[in-house]
Amino acid sequence: MRIPKPLVVALAAAISAPAMAASNILVGWAMMPADTFSDGPTSGQLINGNPYGTHRPPYEGRQPVQGFSAVLPGADENSFIVMTDNGFGAQENSADALLRLYSVRPDFRTASGGSGKVSASDFLSAAPLARFIHPSRITLNDINQKLELPIQADFRFYYDDGSKPRVDSAIGFGRLLTGADLDIESVRRDKNCAMWFGDEFGPYLIKTDTSGTVTRSAISLPGVYAPQHADVMAGRATVNLAGSGGFEGMAINPRGDRLYTLLEKTVSGDPAGTLRISEFAVDRERYTGKVFFYTLQAVDHAIGDMTAIDDSRFLVIERNGATATQGTPFKKIYLIDTRDVGSGGAVSKTELVDLMQLADPDDLNGDGQRLFTFPYVTIESALLLDSHTLLVANDNNFPGGGGRESAADATEFLKIRLASPIPGVSPPHLQQARDARRCEVSTALNPS
Repeated sequence: MRIPKPLVVALAAAISAPAMAASNILVGWAMMPADTFSDGPTSGQLINGNPYGTHRPPYEGRQPVQGFSAVLPGADENSFIVMTDNGFGAQENSADALLRLYSVRPDFRTASGGSGKVSASDFLSAAPLARFIHPSRITLNDINQKLELPIQADFRFYYDDGSKPRVDSAIGFGRLLTGADLDIESVRRDKNCAMWFGDEFGPYLIKTDTSGTVTRSAISLPGVYAPQHADVMAGRATVNLAGSGGFEGMAINPRGDRLYTLLEKTVSGDPAGTLRISEFAVDRERYTGKVFFYTLQAVDHAIGDMTAIDDSRFLVIERNGATATQGTPFKKIYLIDTRDVGSGGAVSKTELVDLMQLADPDDLNGDGQRLFTFPYVTIESALLLDSHTLLVANDNNFPGGGGRESAADATEFLKIRLASPIPGVSPPHLQQARDARRCEVSTALNPS
């Protein structure tokens, strides 16, 4: 009997899959439907078409609570802070999409129960909320005019183009930041509770206080210029980084005094398939000059997130653009190590999790399978909960889809029990949650 070629490929992949990846177990699963909205200015007015014909824009008086490009511990051990990225996937269609962080509370479906639903929670206290309303979020803003960049709030019409809709009054009055102003893809809290956002347009680092108010001008990565960088736009610099190639990943060490930014694309002149990791000193608010390189498994791959374990070890999500409906998905998490690597050297990397090969003995997502796959285009959030448990979530690129089926994608939250615990994990999730509560109290006492 002749075995069909797709089955041969699948069998070969299963046989060659590393034992450690295959024995990682899905122990918790929760899902947020694509049509999850919060109140806010009308959004989606500038989207051109929707391939799936569902959740049609514009969204009158609403903002989508997705897709998520970063995750932080919440105010208690059952909540998480998630960050929306630039909105609808491009600078050209996201001028009415607000940049926000939400507090979410997944009720993970586990072997012992749980609804598998994701609900809103209070940003400061983590108390459950019935809907994603004001207490569940903060919105990034430049009310103090620190950015020195043109933003939609300064225009009468979106993109300063009289043929486009008027800028919503709430955006103008509050100088709220939108997906046409910045493409934020990562966020970290420092030791002083300030938040740092990694942007892809510049690429820039953006610093805010605990309420999301920008506190200083945007910080450029020395010598690196994407097409939307202010110096490029003004003719003072030449592009050497492709568009949307900026800070897709960013980690902070446990002490909260060093950031590590990871580009999504290769800088011109760097070896093909390598991505720069640059160290940034929080106290001095400047780059230290220390640089490492992450080497992709294939030049057409991209990274999704970078999370610190300690001062030298990090988790990196690497993926391709394939999904369950198109191509062969590659979605893995690697442990990288900068020890014994001089500045300018390539970090070592070890596969930790194959997200297309998770054991699911209890069929937590209810698909009738005991092998769980996570085939979404973009998987951009990872958080180490303890030495043997990892939280992972996808960016659903709302209203796009095609991850699992030809429909708008949901957002899924996974708890993965690692086959082998990671030694020396510090701080564990509960300590991070205590730090988060301290910062949330600071927000309540010192509102902008």
